[in-house]
Amino acid sequence: MRYGIVVFPGTWSDGDCHYVLNERLGQTAEYVWHKDTDLSRFDCVVLPGGFSYGDYLRCGAIARFSPVMAAVERFAADGGLVIGICNGFQILCEAGLLPGVLMRNNHLQFRCQWVDLRVENASLPFTSQCKVGDVLRIPISHGEGSYYADERTLADLEANGQVAFRYCTAAGAITAEANPNGSLNNIAGIVNRRGNVLGMMPHPERAGEPLMGGSDGLRLFRSLLARG
Repeated sequence: MRYGIVVFPGTWSDGDCHYVLNERLGQTAEYVWHKDTDLSRFDCVVLPGGFSYGDYLRCGAIARFSPVMAAVERFAADGGLVIGICNGFQILCEAGLLPGVLMRNNHLQFRCQWVDLRVENASLPFTSQCKVGDVLRIPISHGEGSYYADERTLADLEANGQVAFRYCTAAGAITAEANPNGSLNNIAGIVNRRGNVLGMMPHPERAGEPLMGGSDGLRLFRSLLARG
């Protein structure tokens, strides 16, 4: 597959994504500057983590207006695969490609730690190599990762199978103690109705080899490869 990794001023997980996709999975990935507007050569577009535009105003609020985002919207509308990781998730919500918003962690602390995620939907392009109920060990690194949406939006997400991952215990239990930021319904990642746009706060690109603490993140990227 050919991946485009979008780089905004302040992005800093682009190198991690590039390494995992090229070196660990043997795919073709290239950086896409935020002023570029042609994504037609890619199979999947990645919006990595970081502090785009210094996170001024709100996380992702300025990046949402970068020229590349109009191209991302067209790419997604045409069925292209899009992954927003951490700050990328925030940008996708600001752009309206995903519902809801990411707010300040409920404990007001920046958290950089490993967490457990339960797979809630295994029929997505991003989770086809998983089973519902599988627990993945993947790290987080954020201060504004608390997912919020109104009751109707939450109900729609649940009813439509749009919740991809939830924070859980190592045994897969959904508990308040396992929630690192106060996200409603322990939500760690969601997709759009069509299922081709994924936003998640944990960093799968940082769980790509045992040397770094674990390789569960590769299951998401290998799911895309298995898709075809």
